[in-house]
Amino acid sequence: MLAVCDLACTRAGRLVFSGLTFSAQAGATLQVRGANGSGKSSLLRLLCGLLQPARGEVHWRGRPIAARGAHFSAQLAYLGHADGWRGELTLRENLDFSLHIAGQRPDAAVSRTVLERLQLAGRENDPVRLLSQGQRRRLGLARVLLSRRPLWLLDEPHAGLDTGGEAILEACLAEHTQGGGLAVVATHRAGSGDALDMDEFNDAPRRDPDRRA
Repeated sequence: MLAVCDLACTRAGRLVFSGLTFSAQAGATLQVRGANGSGKSSLLRLLCGLLQPARGEVHWRGRPIAARGAHFSAQLAYLGHADGWRGELTLRENLDFSLHIAGQRPDAAVSRTVLERLQLAGRENDPVRLLSQGQRRRLGLARVLLSRRPLWLLDEPHAGLDTGGEAILEACLAEHTQGGGLAVVATHRAGSGDALDMDEFNDAPRRDPDRRA
C-alpha cells in the first residue's frame, strides 16, 4: 500500500535523514523509532504530504502521492503532536467541525459510540479546554476512528495516556489492521509489529527542529 524510495529530508538547512527506503502492506502496523532529532515526526509529515522531500518519492498504491493529490488526502488520517482543537468549543463541536473540513458528514450516533469506547461519554458538551492531556489525546484518536481512512499516521499517540488509554489505543490499532488498514506509528515504545529505526538513516541524532521541547 505504502512505499518509500530513497527518501531524504532537510529541515532548517540541515540534512535530517537520507537513503530511507521501505514498504508497508495492508494489515500491518509499522513502528517508527529513533532518538529525538532522528526525523520521526518529519517522516510522518512527508508521508502525508505536509512536507516535500529533498530527494526520493512516497508512493501510495503504486503511484506518487503528489500525483494523487486530494484523492490521497482522502485516504489518510494524521494525528500529530498539536491536536488543533479549539478550547472554547465542545467535544462534539470540535469533532463535527474536523469531519466537515475533511469532507465528511458527522453522524451523532456513530460519534457517541466512539466517544463511549474512548471513555469520553458524558463530556460531549464540555469545552475542550477542560480536558486533561490524556483526554485530549483520546479525542484525537476519536477523530482518527471517525475518519474511516485506510492509512493512519500517528505521531507519539501514547503521549499523555494512562494504562487504560494505552490499552484502548492498542485495541483500536489491532482492529484497524485486522480490517485491512495500515498504521504508521512514531513511538519511543516497543510493541508488536514491524519496526523502522530512523537512527540508521542519519549520522548524528539531534532534536528535530519541528519538535517542541
